[in-house]
Amino acid sequence: MRIDIITVLPEMIKGFLDESILARAQKKGLVEIKLHNLRDYTLDKWKRVDDYPYGGSAGMVMQCEPIDRAITALKAERDYDEVIYVSPDGEQFDQHIANNLSLLHNIIILCGHYKGIDQRIRDHFITKEISIGDYVLTGGELAAAVISDAIVRLIPGSISDEESALSDCYQDDLLAAPIYTRPADYKGWKVPDILLSGNEAKIRQWEFDQALNRTKQLRPDLLKKSDKSYGDSILKNKSSKKQK
Repeated sequence: MRIDIITVLPEMIKGFLDESILARAQKKGLVEIKLHNLRDYTLDKWKRVDDYPYGGSAGMVMQCEPIDRAITALKAERDYDEVIYVSPDGEQFDQHIANNLSLLHNIIILCGHYKGIDQRIRDHFITKEISIGDYVLTGGELAAAVISDAIVRLIPGSISDEESALSDCYQDDLLAAPIYTRPADYKGWKVPDILLSGNEAKIRQWEFDQALNRTKQLRPDLLKKSDKSYGDSILKNKSSKKQK
């Protein structure tokens, strides 16, 4: 997989992309993440990529020309499955979107800045718009880093235990069950007996029940259905993933 990120502040996210799972995935050749400084694509001698908006509104707007030149240059080298613009008014990013994007081969992520980008770029180049939350950031760099991290960790081989990614929060529209590690008894705070029983079927059922209850209490909006058949289908799906 290849992720090309177009930004006016490449140094802002370079360190993030060169650490932990993202760094290991790149070293293994599982993903290429390339940063492109938008200022390299402007013809302006001062390297400006923004201008005042028509209509007299406040703020500055990223110009068509440098973005056009950047995306056109990248598309001349390869085909892209998606050209993504990270924007506060985009589709809310979630695990399902991350799952789908992780199956693609080549994507471009365009980071907005200032008041945003000229609408004509959105009309003619952008295939998908994504928001990571209902708030405004200085630019799209942090959002691009978040999206890249969520995608790359799902690529087989990026993390040592692939089952771990499949059992993360939100994979089945449920929050994760409580987790514990050694010691089994710390200051009298004990791990639930079921987790020490060795009975895998009962442990999986306990995990599902805990996940369902936590989701009902903390994020009921995630539950698409509340009947038992839905719960049984999720539990069955978890078991089949584990067997694979």
